[in-house]
Amino acid sequence: MATDRRPMDLSTLQPPKGARRSRKRVGRGEGSGTGVTAGRGHKGQQSRSGYSRKRGFEGGQMPIHRRLPKRGFRNPFRIAYEVVNLDTLEARFEAGDDVTPEVLRERGLISRTGLVKVLARGELSKALSVTAHRFSAKASERITAAGGRTDIAPRVRPKAKEAAQ
Repeated sequence: MATDRRPMDLSTLQPPKGARRSRKRVGRGEGSGTGVTAGRGHKGQQSRSGYSRKRGFEGGQMPIHRRLPKRGFRNPFRIAYEVVNLDTLEARFEAGDDVTPEVLRERGLISRTGLVKVLARGELSKALSVTAHRFSAKASERITAAGGRTDIAPRVRPKAKEAAQ
């Protein structure tokens, strides 16, 4: 096999031989190999025009989402908070820093800028100005005891377009 020693160039790139195949043209007569039934077989639902399988359909068998047991209760009104503890604030912030949900997001302490709750695990020795949506009573007590300040952030509901994205 003779190899071409020209330098690689985007204009000379080609797929290897046999990698690209032309699409199967169905229903183009007997000689094409896919005439008559056009690869759909004979009778049955899938041979008919307009057929579209429903999501989760298993050919009439009881679908898996109906076979599996369901347990518990899922509260549609649940409010999920992202939790930050005092020991984390102690390690990641300097005295006098402003701690807001946006800053927590930038530093990778929360995954999304959602509702934030500060909990009291660990000790706090620095005076921090902490803004969050909720504080446990102990956390609030320890932040003020360290000379810091706690501010409740307003709970802003995302607009319908933003929530969909």
